[in-house]
This record gives sequence, structure tokens and C-alpha cells, in this order.
Amino acid sequence: MTGAEGLSARSAAALTDPLLPLADDALVLSHRLGEWAGHAPVLEEELALANIALDLLGQARALYAELGDEDELAFLREERAFRNCQLAEQPNGDFAHTMIRQLYFSAWQELLYGQLAALGQPLAAKAVKESEYHRDHAEHWTLRLGDGTEESHERTQRAADSLWRFTGELFEPWGHFPAKRGEEGAGPVGEVDWEALRTGWTERITSVFQRATLTVPGSPQSWGSPQAHQGRGGAWAAGAGRQGLHTESFGRMLAEMQHLHRSHPGASW
Repeated sequence: MTGAEGLSARSAAALTDPLLPLADDALVLSHRLGEWAGHAPVLEEELALANIALDLLGQARALYAELGDEDELAFLREERAFRNCQLAEQPNGDFAHTMIRQLYFSAWQELLYGQLAALGQPLAAKAVKESEYHRDHAEHWTLRLGDGTEESHERTQRAADSLWRFTGELFEPWGHFPAKRGEEGAGPVGEVDWEALRTGWTERITSVFQRATLTVPGSPQSWGSPQAHQGRGGAWAAGAGRQGLHTESFGRMLAEMQHLHRSHPGASW
């Protein structure tokens, strides 16, 4: 199955567009953060997580609208047709786990959108400002938890180790990005400097972990390579989400997310 069944021609064409993984990343992580509603440790943090989730949902909607039909792309694709990275789909776990996942992802997203904005991708200019706030929020909590009590330090280190194996996928190129789109289709393509992205991300995460008294899993000099994952973070490197291969929890999350739309096709609200 291609995942195009039930999609309009325009939405089906989006399945090979390089912007689709960015939209899928944002949608999936937005849903994960939304699962904290009613469960966050304090009310202020519940509002903060909800705001970050709404930012990501807005990014996803803007990208889907550029590619095809928003509802079709979000609710009518099967699991194998989603191109989000496996990091974004990981379950929330405890609060430290959520914050480390957010730190890994938003630090990467901020740097990537910074490059795309410089290449002229119009949607990236706004998104980079949002991802900067998301990264700052996650960084604040990583410092607070990592350099906090013995238990908070242990939980944060455990989260950093367990999520480490999903970071290598972030630096695997998946296509050329159109700088802009017009009536004639995509405009000039832009090249992302993936090595600079990896280096910048490494430096940021290493700096945060040092200040948080956390140990960086693996070797910072080889982040993004399979060898980097043969250490504290586990003996194998995960990551095939861009090819449509996802972890077990993603299927359950997707079923929950798509249930209402699929149960009432064509309904309006």
C-alpha cells in the first residue's frame, strides 16, 4: 500500500514532498504534548505545554495546507505513509522524559528552520521563532531537573540515555527543499547543510548537559553516526521514520488521533 488510498490527487502527490516530514514531525509531537492536558505537574506547565502543542499544530497545518488537504493528510493516511522522525512519536514517559525529548527535537528544529528561512522558505521564518521558545523552555527544565535533586537528576539522565538512539535520524538528509511555491509549482531548491546542523546541535546539547550536570550519551564527535549509539543510550541506533517505519506506540497514537474523523467521514463542526 502506498498510503495514497482515499486521498485527492494533490494530497497523494504530497507523499513524496520534502516538506511532508516537517509537517508530520510537528503534528505527531503536538499530539504527544497534548496528552499532558490534565496531567502536567503544575497548572502553569500544563498551559505552557498546551501552547507549545498549539504552535506545532499551527506549523503542521500551514505545511499541510501548502501540500494538499489538511484533513486528508492528517487523518486519512495509514501508519506507513507518515514520514515523521521516530523521536517525535516516543511516548511522554515522566516529565523529565518529555523535556529531554523536547530539548533534542526543538534544538534540531530551531537550527533547521533557521537554515530554511535563510534559503527563503516562507513558513520557516515564523517557525524558527516558535522553536526557539520551545528549545528555551525545554532547556530551562533540563537544567532545573538535571541539577536538582538526586531523583530528578537520575530520571533526567535516564531519559537522555533512552532517547539518545532516536537522535541520529535527525541528521539524515531526505530531500531538497523548495524555497517557495507559485502557480507553476516549486521555486528554486535549497540545500540544507546537514553537517553544520549536526555540529550546531551537538554543541548546544553538550553545553546544556554540562550545565545540567548530565552525561552526554555516546561520543559528541560522532553524533548522528551508528557508532555514537553504542554506549549509554543502548547498543542499537533507531531511526527509519522518514521511510515510514515507526515504533510500536505510534500505531496506537495514530488510531486515537484519527478515530473521530474516520468514525464520522465528511462531518462538519
